[in-house]
Amino acid sequence: MTPNVGEHMRKTVAGVLAAAFVLSMVPGVSVAAREPRSTPDGSVAWDSLRWGPCPEEASSPRLECSTLDVPLDYRKPDGRKIEIAVSRLPSEKPSRRRGVLLTNPGGPGGPGLDYPATLAGAGLPKRVLDSYDIVGMDPRGVGRSAPVTCDLTERQQARGAFAQYAHTPVDVVTESRYARTIAEQCATSRTAWMLPYTTTANTARDMDRLRVALGEPKVSYLGASYGSYLGAVYTTMFPQRSDRVVLDSNMSPDGYDYEAMRLFARGMADRFPDFAAFAAARPEYGLGSTPAQVRAKFFELVDRLDDKPVHGIDGTLLRGITLERLYSDALMPLLAEMWQALDENRPLPPAPSPPSGDMENLMSARLAVTCGDSRWPDSMWQYLGNVAVDRAKYPMLGGSTANIGPCAFWPDERQEPPVHIGDRGPSNVLMVQNERDPGTPLVGARKLRRAFGQRATMVTADQGGHVIYPFGANTCAKDAVTTYLTTGDRPEHDLACAAEKGE
Repeated sequence: MTPNVGEHMRKTVAGVLAAAFVLSMVPGVSVAAREPRSTPDGSVAWDSLRWGPCPEEASSPRLECSTLDVPLDYRKPDGRKIEIAVSRLPSEKPSRRRGVLLTNPGGPGGPGLDYPATLAGAGLPKRVLDSYDIVGMDPRGVGRSAPVTCDLTERQQARGAFAQYAHTPVDVVTESRYARTIAEQCATSRTAWMLPYTTTANTARDMDRLRVALGEPKVSYLGASYGSYLGAVYTTMFPQRSDRVVLDSNMSPDGYDYEAMRLFARGMADRFPDFAAFAAARPEYGLGSTPAQVRAKFFELVDRLDDKPVHGIDGTLLRGITLERLYSDALMPLLAEMWQALDENRPLPPAPSPPSGDMENLMSARLAVTCGDSRWPDSMWQYLGNVAVDRAKYPMLGGSTANIGPCAFWPDERQEPPVHIGDRGPSNVLMVQNERDPGTPLVGARKLRRAFGQRATMVTADQGGHVIYPFGANTCAKDAVTTYLTTGDRPEHDLACAAEKGE
């Protein structure tokens, strides 16, 4: 294999922190007539959007696309407008249709225009498809919705979203120079005017404008990963406009702040024992015959690659690739094969393709939302201290995820504080969560559950991996979501689902 393999791997793992799905789509602009839609209370509303066919690369011929103009700055509703790309997969059973299900696949930075078709292709139950028009959108700043840029070079894109693993205080200082460079590029790019307005709160406002345009008094919602935070913000800002809200693989109530970045190290620690048991039970990989030996092999490999990268892969990149492939049990064989190849200095096995679409926009939008939503520490001493703590507590990843990032150098201008997630509003939230989720660990989900109080019920599954519905294997948790979306019935109390085979 050539050193290009390392660049390919870096681009692949860069997408982990930004989105699960990336597609470049052009919304249709045909002049379909306004059409009546039934609402949950049986009345008739009017859809004011102009729906047309999506481009050929859309993954379902049934997907329809349109655009919606929204204010750049909601404090100036008659001021500058931006265009949001939206899509829908209409119910095939209008007589059974109860409303609209807005969706978001995660990120921040992930395009969601094709997500309704992705959900249908992944096995979204027919009862759900019949009950709703499944609606997607590219959030503001993403894809076809006024995309932002930080003018990231190919090298910067290849470096990925994680900071370099800090072994010493000098590594933190060195990373600060790189982080400042990225922040300055974002602040001086041709889309810098978007930065103060590319926030989760404004995306939630866009969602409510979409609700109005769809002619719906209320909307239901299904969001995963960062989409859980977006949904929490929406139902907090618009509690009486949200119908049935499902939040999957949940972030903490503070969203994607510095502490959420640090939590990736906890997530890897929670999830890694599943892989260690998998590899130890398969002697053909030669990674150890016990979970402890597999764990020791990890540290042996990253130390070796930090000293001398192989095929363009250093220790930081291997840490990131390992985290990425812990997202699903189905990726564990690929991870074990890669470790084996690196350990034996053999050609690497074929890697999964990196996310398609505009990687530069994906990474830039992630930064815009992450840094725009919350203030990160600006004290170098705080990063030095946190790196030392997390490196000792979570040695697999803590030296990277606690390290300094571009948000530490972000412009000070903030239009508003982060939305406070609380318990005021209807009891209409269903949270679903794997116990060993590497991307959004259970500890963060429990904080969100406490913040919601009586508003929410949480279903946990004794599983590892990221995102449950409809992609995961735990039928207990998935059935709870289907039942809620189609009947409105939630478990009376928080529910713990037992482990199930296969993912």
